[in-house]
Amino acid sequence: MKQKKQRVNSWIIVVLVSTFLLSLLFSYISNTAITKLDLIPGIIILVLVILVGVFFDLVGVAVTVANEEHFHAQASKKIKGSKTAIKLIRNSAKVSNFCADVIGDICGVLSGAISAIIALKLTESYGMSSYFQFVISALVASFTVGGKAFTKEIAKNKSTEIISFITKIINFDK
Repeated sequence: MKQKKQRVNSWIIVVLVSTFLLSLLFSYISNTAITKLDLIPGIIILVLVILVGVFFDLVGVAVTVANEEHFHAQASKKIKGSKTAIKLIRNSAKVSNFCADVIGDICGVLSGAISAIIALKLTESYGMSSYFQFVISALVASFTVGGKAFTKEIAKNKSTEIISFITKIINFDK
C-alpha cells in the first residue's frame, strides 16, 4: 500500500512540475509571438490553441471511457498500436489528467492571455471600447467550453476509434 501511495505522490510532483514548465514555455512563446503579429495571424493562433485544448479534452475523456477488450482482441492478432492502447486505458487516470487537465488547462490559460492581447490590439487600433475585452473573453470561454461539451459525447461514443487514432500517432515511427 505504501508503494502505491509513493507512486501517486510522485505523479503529482511530475504533473506539477511539467505543468509549470510547459505553461511557462507556452505562455512566453505565445505572448511574445502574439504581440508581434498582426491581428489575423493572432486570431488564427488563438483558434488553434482552443482547438488543441478541445482535442486533448476529447482524448482524455475517450481514454477514460474506452474498453480494453477490443484492444486485447487486436493484440492477440498482433495489430500495431493495440498494446499501446491497452497501456493508455490502464493508465486512464494519468492520461486523462495529462490530456484534459495539464494540456487542456494550459490551453485555456493561453487562450485567455492571447484573447486579452487581441482585445488590446483591437481597442488600440480601432478605437473600440475597452469593454470589448469582456466580449472577446466571453467568446473564447464559450467556444472552449462549448467545444469540450460537443466532443464529450463523441468521445463517449467513439472512444475505440479515438484511441486507435491516437495510438497510430504515438506509434508512428515504430
